[in-house]
Amino acid sequence: MSADAKAVATDKASALALTPVSRETEARLDRYLDLLKQWQAKTNLVAPSTLPQLWTRHIADSLQLLSLAPTAKIWVDLGSGGGFPGVVLACALAETSGASVHLVERNAKKAAFLREALRVTGAPGMVHLAEIGHTVDRFAGSVDCVTARALAPLHQLIGFAEPLVQKGAKALFLKGQDVEAELTEATRYWKIEPKLISSRTGGQGWIVELDRIERREVSPTADGNRR
Repeated sequence: MSADAKAVATDKASALALTPVSRETEARLDRYLDLLKQWQAKTNLVAPSTLPQLWTRHIADSLQLLSLAPTAKIWVDLGSGGGFPGVVLACALAETSGASVHLVERNAKKAAFLREALRVTGAPGMVHLAEIGHTVDRFAGSVDCVTARALAPLHQLIGFAEPLVQKGAKALFLKGQDVEAELTEATRYWKIEPKLISSRTGGQGWIVELDRIERREVSPTADGNRR
């Protein structure tokens, strides 16, 4: 086994120790990552520096959300990009009856990749090639959980997710080391009671959990502008 292959195997073992999955799910995730590596050469799906740690940096980081919403079946992933966490969640939920993940992505190339990823893995989901703001309030039926990763500042994510949370969805946002500053900014616009969960994958990653979102009253300033 080459040094690169050993490194990948070690990374995978570390990730699955943090977030165990079934053999069937592991096989689906293997197919997904094989496809991602093929497409990465022509479409930037993940930061090149993270390729040696795809399992811990991306797969386990995504899988950990499942334990925070163990009964959720219908998920909406905003700005799915390379498929984190959306495609990963769909792979893990493939054995759950009635489960589906809606992947919302505005970039046509990335949306094409996401469709192919769902096809080759057999994971339950649907890709929506659309602007996020034009999509979230159009979902018919109930949504259990809404997610986003590396998409936008928290106050913007909350605005995107508000229509779904108002209907009963839980929001789970994967954020980095600046989460406290983002929360401070978000409370200027939103009344929220966030729960902060430290990422299982270590580093300075966090998950922001929200079950209720209420827009703050906006008042005009002295110059007539609204804030």
